[in-house]
Amino acid sequence: MIEYIRGTLEELTPALAIVDCQGVGYGLNISLGTFSAIQGKKEVKLFVYEVIREDAYILWGFATKSERELFLQLTSVSGIGAAMARMVLSAFSPSELVEIISTGNDRALKGVKGIGPKAAQRIIVDLRDKILGLDITPTNTQGSAADINKEVQQEAVAALTMLGFSPAPSAKVVNKLLSEEADLPVEQIIKRALKLL
Repeated sequence: MIEYIRGTLEELTPALAIVDCQGVGYGLNISLGTFSAIQGKKEVKLFVYEVIREDAYILWGFATKSERELFLQLTSVSGIGAAMARMVLSAFSPSELVEIISTGNDRALKGVKGIGPKAAQRIIVDLRDKILGLDITPTNTQGSAADINKEVQQEAVAALTMLGFSPAPSAKVVNKLLSEEADLPVEQIIKRALKLL
């Protein structure tokens, strides 16, 4: 079992990190949270979760042990696969997610693309007790990314990324704008974000 990989970051996209470890390049699937954490670094250490199937050998990489633990908890929920768990961890930091689950905020979870009302409820019911044992301090998500329109946020960040801005700073600016004015249309968010980036 691989616990972590430490090496030179050779390539990085919002979904994949390629780490050279003594001449072997490991491709690790990552969340946007991990992408933001390692962006701009030459040397990285990623905690690993391995998926070994008949047709594939897949590595998932995480900037922190707490993110990996939440990934494992999410994938233990019926109907939540690895790709969906990555979407959730891309939308929220570990501390935000712990707060959302512990307070039963299904509205925030439903804001994640692909998570419907039933899946949101399942995540909350299945994980509410389990996350108490994790060493993650909840964050108060009021007025933060949990309350914003995820669809509008994702469109705005995607547009800014296509314009050449890095996804992590773009997401921060877009989240700030949406937390101040939740009903802003995408065009307005992009125009305002361009002035702030």
